[in-house]
Amino acid sequence: MFNPRSFQKSFVLCFTIVLLATGVFAQVEDPLNKARKTEREIARIYEEWLSKDVKYIITGEEKRAFKALKTDEERENFIESFWRRRDPNPDTEENEYREEYYERIAYANENFTSGKPGWMTDRGRIYITWGKPDSVESRPMGGAYDRPAWEGGGTTTTYPFELWFYRYLEGVGSGIEIEFVDPSGSGEYRIARNPNEKDALLFVPGAGLTTAESLGLSNKADRISGINDRNYFREQDSPFRRIELINSLQRPPQVKYADLQATLDDTPVIDNNPLDFDLRVDFFKQSDERVITTFTVQTENRELVFEDIGGVPTARINIFGRITAVTDRRAGIFEDSVTAVATATDLAEEKERSSIYQNAQALAPGNYKVQVVVRDVATGNKGIRSIGFKVPKFDKDNLWTSTLILATKLRPTDDRDIGARFVIGNAKVIPNLSGEFKRGQDVGIYLQVYNAKIDQTTLRPAVDVEYTLTRNGKEILREPEDWSGLSDSGQRLTLARLLPTSTLEPGEYEIKIKIQDKVGTEVRTLTPTEKFRIVE
Repeated sequence: MFNPRSFQKSFVLCFTIVLLATGVFAQVEDPLNKARKTEREIARIYEEWLSKDVKYIITGEEKRAFKALKTDEERENFIESFWRRRDPNPDTEENEYREEYYERIAYANENFTSGKPGWMTDRGRIYITWGKPDSVESRPMGGAYDRPAWEGGGTTTTYPFELWFYRYLEGVGSGIEIEFVDPSGSGEYRIARNPNEKDALLFVPGAGLTTAESLGLSNKADRISGINDRNYFREQDSPFRRIELINSLQRPPQVKYADLQATLDDTPVIDNNPLDFDLRVDFFKQSDERVITTFTVQTENRELVFEDIGGVPTARINIFGRITAVTDRRAGIFEDSVTAVATATDLAEEKERSSIYQNAQALAPGNYKVQVVVRDVATGNKGIRSIGFKVPKFDKDNLWTSTLILATKLRPTDDRDIGARFVIGNAKVIPNLSGEFKRGQDVGIYLQVYNAKIDQTTLRPAVDVEYTLTRNGKEILREPEDWSGLSDSGQRLTLARLLPTSTLEPGEYEIKIKIQDKVGTEVRTLTPTEKFRIVE
């Protein structure tokens, strides 16, 4: 009789004898003696560095270069170089940017986590990429909301939302507002594409109406569909501007011009076709220990090559500047790009204009040197300038003035100028580095006066200011300055005026400003001067 159990035992015994005979069991090794395979684990470390650690700040070019590397040594060198390129102060052992960056990740994970890690949320991405906003309006409970005029007015109820404000983001713009909305109430805030996303009553008929809708002047259905012409919104709230802003925020921050810095480190040999530009340094008192030092770069557009970019003639230059003290200690760097655009019809006219850039640094009094390299992106042509300068110490005991600036544009600041360049105090001042003005073009004159004494009887400074314009030593114009109300910060007196040139003949001129402080036993006098040219 067939016995299955007896057959199974016999089969196992025979199969075991065969295996022993063939030596299969003899080939089995002790797992503890095997070498550990760590290649996959190491590869995962680099993969996570690329896909998680630096996901928001690595450029496409850098990502492609990293993926093309073959060895771990190459990857380590790449990572070291990656952070070094972003180090704001390479002279120190610490990399401030890297330390701050990982602190941002930790902050995002701690404060923005909502079902997924904080670094993966919209708020986390913006915070990690661009840093802490200058101000935040937070409404974590939502509720009743009075719309501002640019959202149409009226009252509604909102979901939880936050409004982040950045004065300036490199490569994005000035006065940046980013709105985050949590329609689910789960803590998952997302970037709003339009102001209506936070409106909890948007789809409730007859509720949460704007002012125009409540008056019967517009239809809520049109607002929902977005087909109506909302004349009340600001330019920055238009759908196209919001799409442009969101797209700009998703790009990695601009990687600065390490190759231009290397140009300064090497022996400065200029190309066969050097790029010519002007460089100017100006000084304005910030405090007893710090002076706002502005570095202005101006190039003539005729020196640049305009490329066709998207059907628009465009010229681009990259700028890198390095400031060092007399001990060769780095005091600051600045780096940026400037773009000039023109239509096909006014290209010739645009080439007769100038492109100008300015960077401001707060420096302590002392001797410094600034080195600046400018590159035309289209041709690669470079120019280098090196200037030694002394930051003055505006001590309290003496009458001082800032640099006298002759400007192509001079006007009071407004909301558009928040975080923008060329802002000094409460004025927008764009210097004219060439000193050349066309006849009929106003010459802006800007100057600050410091440490004017206070008349104890009027509790105001008693300063006489007189403008004198001369040509070839001959006086053309002499006018006093009515500076009433122009003192904008303690003992700082701001002088700003426009000089018409329509009646002036072409030629060389000199403007002199005589300043007399009459308070005290001794009259203190300063006479800053500047020259300019009038051309047809």
